[in-house]
Amino acid sequence: MIADRKAFIRANTRLAPVPLVPEISLHVADASVPIWQKTEEELDAIGLPPPYWAFAWAGGQALARYVLDHPAAVAHLRVLDLASGSGLVAIAAAMAGAIVAAADIDAFTEAAISLNMTTNGVYADILVRDMLDDPAPLAQRYDVILVGDLFYERDTSARALAFLERHAAVGTRVIVGDPGRTYLPRERLARLAEYSVPVTRELEDLDIKRTVVWELAAVSAKDDGPCD
Repeated sequence: MIADRKAFIRANTRLAPVPLVPEISLHVADASVPIWQKTEEELDAIGLPPPYWAFAWAGGQALARYVLDHPAAVAHLRVLDLASGSGLVAIAAAMAGAIVAAADIDAFTEAAISLNMTTNGVYADILVRDMLDDPAPLAQRYDVILVGDLFYERDTSARALAFLERHAAVGTRVIVGDPGRTYLPRERLARLAEYSVPVTRELEDLDIKRTVVWELAAVSAKDDGPCD
């Protein structure tokens, strides 16, 4: 199955450097390849969820740039790239010397991340499952969690913040890249850096998206309250 997915990805994307992170190349879709032109109904008919893994989103680009420019933030540490998509952020973390796990709920991401890791000569463990309702860890499972462009939908954002706060409560550092999505919990975040990220008008409403890298403020397990 993963071989079939890899073949699909190769047929429907092109290999290109990431605009803000040209050190990394990804298999991406654009207006010149078929996957871009398919409607959601067509994708559903062939059993393919919306192909978020086929694009370098602004939040991920900014976060990858930050990690490569500040390798000490992740070097030699256990890092989780949450909602990894194409694997862009995971690849940047691995290049910076981290021990990386890339997690996403879409089975196609396993193939996409695997292809992109091979292209860029790095390795990460790939986890295909929904982690957001996992119980609070008793101790640090990861030293750093990286989150690119996840706060675009109300319910997912609420679940993601709760997950991240459970990990922050046991000492995990959480770093977020976001271009101003509606449900970003700004009141819980401290600004680390800001970038002008080249994007396409097919994905965004601008050619350049001002995108911020944030850090989640730590909370204690006591303040976080009981977990189910």
